[in-house]
Amino acid sequence: MAVTPRSLGPSWVPTRRWATSVTPHSTASDPAEAEALRCLELGTAKLEEGDVQGAKLLYQRSAEINRNASSLFNLGVTHYHLKEYDEAIEAWKESIALQPSSADAHTNLASAYIISPVSRPDLALHHLQIASSLSPEDPEIAFNLAAVLEASQSSLSLIVTTADWHMSAGRLEDALIQYKRSKEFGVERAAVHIRNVNRVTLTPMYFV
Repeated sequence: MAVTPRSLGPSWVPTRRWATSVTPHSTASDPAEAEALRCLELGTAKLEEGDVQGAKLLYQRSAEINRNASSLFNLGVTHYHLKEYDEAIEAWKESIALQPSSADAHTNLASAYIISPVSRPDLALHHLQIASSLSPEDPEIAFNLAAVLEASQSSLSLIVTTADWHMSAGRLEDALIQYKRSKEFGVERAAVHIRNVNRVTLTPMYFV
């Protein structure tokens, strides 16, 4: 059974902050780069005002002039909020190709894979695991990783072999670790999930 966005419900922490500069060490030394940076900053101002469509057009212009990780990251944010999930996925994939070390981009991509009409929890899990390795003390990443692990475990609705049981138990154990980590870092609602997962792990499984 595939995991649907609804299975994560309000627990999922949505897309993360947008980028505000072209690169951490960028300089706008030529007119084209200066224009790309101007569009990026204007787009962010539009996004903060709630004008997502206007922000998208400016981010698209910025990416056309200077295709870099920041403009693509922000473009993905606007696509996501406009429910253009395929476009958001493509923008974030390209952003990651240019800047693989961005934990935020991996987290956002995971969010899009979960909420898109054809949900891909396997890919969401993959990118959240990468994000967690890049930013192990980030409470939102830990919580989201736990939520996907818990939801993907519940998708194993028919446990008929010891292999299925071990896979299910392993995902719950990993989810519990991540929920506890997120609670340690300040996500208080993780406590409810910790209790729920503990109850499930204590319930005996039967198979033939």
